[in-house]
Amino acid sequence: MGGTPEHGDGQAAPGLDQRVSPDRGPDGRARAESLADLLGGRGGAVDATLPPLAFAAGWLLGGESLWGGIGAALAVGATVAGVRLRRGDRPRSVLVGLLAVCVAALIAVRTGRAEDFFLIQVLSNAASALAWAVSIVVRWPLLGVLVGGVLGQRTRWRRDRALLRGYGRASWVWTATYLVRLAVFVPLYLGGQVLALVVARVALTWPLVAAALAVSWVVLRRSLPAGHPGLRHPVGAEPPAPPG
Repeated sequence: MGGTPEHGDGQAAPGLDQRVSPDRGPDGRARAESLADLLGGRGGAVDATLPPLAFAAGWLLGGESLWGGIGAALAVGATVAGVRLRRGDRPRSVLVGLLAVCVAALIAVRTGRAEDFFLIQVLSNAASALAWAVSIVVRWPLLGVLVGGVLGQRTRWRRDRALLRGYGRASWVWTATYLVRLAVFVPLYLGGQVLALVVARVALTWPLVAAALAVSWVVLRRSLPAGHPGLRHPVGAEPPAPPG
């Protein structure tokens, strides 16, 4: 999302975690499952900060050399992609991450301005904010699309009014994260503040993703009525027929 851990706020009412996620572990006890468990996010967000850090290091060590920064960013980006593949990340996701670094480097080379390495970040956050906001308005909240995809529900979650409402409310949290980044990135980009952009990129990547996972999870679970069977069991949605 462009992207996704904390568990709840620690003040859940008794039985709330069991209501939201009724799946049970080997010991027979109800297992609380957060958005962080379903979507991951923090590891990928940490990985995403490494190429910009490498760019800044190469840029500084090379005496504000654009090529020094780009070379370092590409080398680290390729290394991160290799590590992600080895740990079992989806190849398409890895390729998108590496492609983003390559496109950022290409833009900076074409313009000759170090701050343009971060232009794709500014544009992607603007596009993401718009996409998340529109998805809520048209009642296809992207958080529901993502979680429904992970759980193999396709569109069945949309037939559950409580889930649809909850995903819509929680999606506003993610929309806000992109708007926060834009509010910080745009002035720094326009001012050519390369190092400040790197600091902002790190500060507003994995910490913000972790906060968004935590807050949106609280918003989502508090939107579900008492007795709701949870994310994995949309109310009013028939399970898929068994094969054969």
